Amino acid sequence: MSSVIVVGAGLAGLSAACHLVGRGHDVTVLEREAVPGGRAGRIERDGYAFDTGPTVLTMPELLAQAFAAAGADMDSLLTLRRLDPAYRAVFADGSVINVRAGRDAMAAEIRATSGPKDAAAFERFATWLARLYAVEMPSFIDRNFDSLTDLARPPGPGLTLLRMGAFGRLGNVVARTFDDERLHRLFTFQAMYAGLAPAQALAVYAVITYMDSIEGVWYPVGGIHAVPTALATAADKAGAQLRYGVDVNRILLASGSTGPVRGVRLRGGEVVAADAVVCTLDLPVAYDRLLPGLTPPRAARRGRFSPSAVVWHVGMRGQQSPDDVGHHNIHFGTEWDQAFRALMRSGTLMPDPSLLVSVPTVTEPSLAPPDGSVLYVLEPVPNLDGQIDWTAERPRMRERLHAHITRLGYGGDVVVEEMVDPLDWERQGMARGTPFALAHTFGQTGPFRPANTDRRAPGLFFAGSGTVPGVGVPMVLISGRLAADRVDEAAR
Repeated sequence: MSSVIVVGAGLAGLSAACHLVGRGHDVTVLEREAVPGGRAGRIERDGYAFDTGPTVLTMPELLAQAFAAAGADMDSLLTLRRLDPAYRAVFADGSVINVRAGRDAMAAEIRATSGPKDAAAFERFATWLARLYAVEMPSFIDRNFDSLTDLARPPGPGLTLLRMGAFGRLGNVVARTFDDERLHRLFTFQAMYAGLAPAQALAVYAVITYMDSIEGVWYPVGGIHAVPTALATAADKAGAQLRYGVDVNRILLASGSTGPVRGVRLRGGEVVAADAVVCTLDLPVAYDRLLPGLTPPRAARRGRFSPSAVVWHVGMRGQQSPDDVGHHNIHFGTEWDQAFRALMRSGTLMPDPSLLVSVPTVTEPSLAPPDGSVLYVLEPVPNLDGQIDWTAERPRMRERLHAHITRLGYGGDVVVEEMVDPLDWERQGMARGTPFALAHTFGQTGPFRPANTDRRAPGLFFAGSGTVPGVGVPMVLISGRLAADRVDEAAR
């Protein structure tokens, strides 16, 4: 057993805490906010409740593993409902395709909307995705790498991916599979979660498509914030100490800026000793704020960061009809390639943006007053390396989004609202003002992504979206377990 400090009670930190305490380590979680959650936070105002971070939950079995590690039964602490449809996709011509729960239901939906040829193609595509996931998950995602040579150990999985065409472009794979162009967008937009334009993303990232379009999307009763709340309960019951309202000021190393970990210093001067520290801050921010004098990895200094997003939280008077609105609604613009060129290359706003509009009150009306609805409106935008002055753009963006949702049919008066732009993300501790961290280019994925260890500081480990395996709720849950594995290795 060793004493371990986990900095941050977000999803990555709580996953690490559950795995560590379940393995017998003495665990203390230090969180600057008054409640657990990190990016998966919550705003409550005038009877409206908003999730401030992710809204899409996939792969609940990965979440169940974290609970089980702490000796807890997920179902006793958290209620999940599978969403059907997972998404309601609305296209510029007004047509709708629902992403249905289950392969048979989705094949039937495609048969009805796109024809029998594309329905048969979906069956083959779903089988290909499942195989892709089965190869990638154990060999390249749910695994710590110590060197580049680990990629070829064993060589079989890499060769299998090569034969499957996983290193071609995702957009080309999907375009060859389906005739209906709407399906090209429906099965490639997930590349945005990895910080990539669908046309440029490698097909290996189709595992994200598998996670939500094949395995399905789930909703935790109470909102996504209910997930970290439940994980914190599990960790606490298993014996972890959770301290809230404490701000870590410095990770202490034996030789000042290098050497073995000795613990942390809190703002105010208190020193908390430990044999190991798992830090879940955004990686560049962790080095800048908590590890002065320790040069960050090259990717954290000069890497390519994902685009950002503006999120507009809206408490609206008037209920949205479940017949016309899904829990998650994707509104695709007419322009596709041009929009991504503006976002990714020019660093400007998409001229014809695609929007995610989540309406959780369709599933859980109690998140709003009896006559109200909650909307989460997200538009992808450049990060702070782009060409936009967000101080000037912010009020215009609010009017832009309001005009969009009005045009799209989300009627009602705005009662309460909160907008988050890249400057806000930066103030919350996210490098370059993006909540999506380093983009998943090939050179920033797997062993090429910043590692969850730093050899100059034995006992220091990282978890979260800035390190392996990457961005998204499933990935950060895995990152917590991978960090726990590193602690075990060091404690042997």
